[in-house]
Amino acid sequence: MSQISKGGHVTSALQIEGTQDLVSVATLAARTSSVLERLRDSARSARADDRREPTFTISKAAELVGRTSAAIRDAEKDGRLPEPVRGENNRRERYTLAQINDMRGVFGTRPYRSPDDPCCVVAVQNFKGGVGKSTIAVHLAQYLAIRGYRVALIDCDSQASATTLFGYVPDLDLTEDDTLYPYLREEERTSLDYALRKTHFDGLELIPANLRLFQSEYELAARMARGSGALLDRLRQGIDSISDRFDVIVMDPPPALGAISLSVLRAANALIVPVPPTVMDFSSTAAFLSMLDETIEQLAERDLAPELQFLRFVASKVDENKSMQKELLNLMRTLFGHAMIRTPLKDSAEIDNATARLMTVYELDGPATSSQVRNRCLAYLDGVNQEIEVDVRSMWPSHRARLRQEALA
Repeated sequence: MSQISKGGHVTSALQIEGTQDLVSVATLAARTSSVLERLRDSARSARADDRREPTFTISKAAELVGRTSAAIRDAEKDGRLPEPVRGENNRRERYTLAQINDMRGVFGTRPYRSPDDPCCVVAVQNFKGGVGKSTIAVHLAQYLAIRGYRVALIDCDSQASATTLFGYVPDLDLTEDDTLYPYLREEERTSLDYALRKTHFDGLELIPANLRLFQSEYELAARMARGSGALLDRLRQGIDSISDRFDVIVMDPPPALGAISLSVLRAANALIVPVPPTVMDFSSTAAFLSMLDETIEQLAERDLAPELQFLRFVASKVDENKSMQKELLNLMRTLFGHAMIRTPLKDSAEIDNATARLMTVYELDGPATSSQVRNRCLAYLDGVNQEIEVDVRSMWPSHRARLRQEALA
């Protein structure tokens, strides 16, 4: 809403008291957007179109490819791989993720699913904000891309935290036409392909979000209230339209039980639930599970129940120096049993510092804190994501023999 001031200027009709002068919400929004844009511009490699792929040493490349460093050097010598790029002092430069994926093609170690295997569509979902949902979704998507899978990340949350971690200031860099919104609104659209965009991680594509996506919540709810139950399947149909190009699709839904969250739940065949071990978060998760159970029953009555292949809980934002958190963590392990991921995702200054740069831990060239803190943080992230990766592969008949060979099944 706006109104005309005495001076003839258009101002926001909504004002905030508490300072000597009234400040309009429009003014505050402009100020914060300006600061955020400057933050993005000052952060190293922050812009989405300028960001660089993560790079890896030859030993790490060998580990990721599943061959020895000597095998990589031999392939470079005999022409199966390009000669390595060398920098100052004739030193071998690090490999990009795109180069590592080329190596996987040469050595036959791409981890793709078979065309007959289902695409894993995993939602990272909890109906409470602040539990680390977007952090887990983005790091999971990037981890899987580093491992060589074809991945899409769909940001379904109008707060657009996942989108921001890819270097966008959502409401400055993106319009509603870049998001899910046109597909959910326009029934004549038949594919989500228009919204997919490449990222600086080879093999990882993003469907971004911004605040305008919030409008679709009201529109979908209103249309569903008029009896358009088929709208719950709309997102699932969109995912089906692009799923043949990906091994895994990760969704980051809003932290609320709304029309989009229901659509995400209907589209997913796997669910990851982040749970910080605090009394408030545990209580919220208990309520989430009750609501989830009731929602699934209601969807089942309409033959719309999700077909979940696995459900996993992640202890997020863990501080084991707090005795209450340790007690709750042990309680969660007892309650959730094998559904609980063994590795806790501990609270880390490395994640906080990377996020402040609008980046993730997986893309930083070096530690944002110290090598020790970074290595611990990577161990937690990798531990969580490795367990999820095994769950994903367990969905694929083509991977089961290899999982048994690796003693993972």
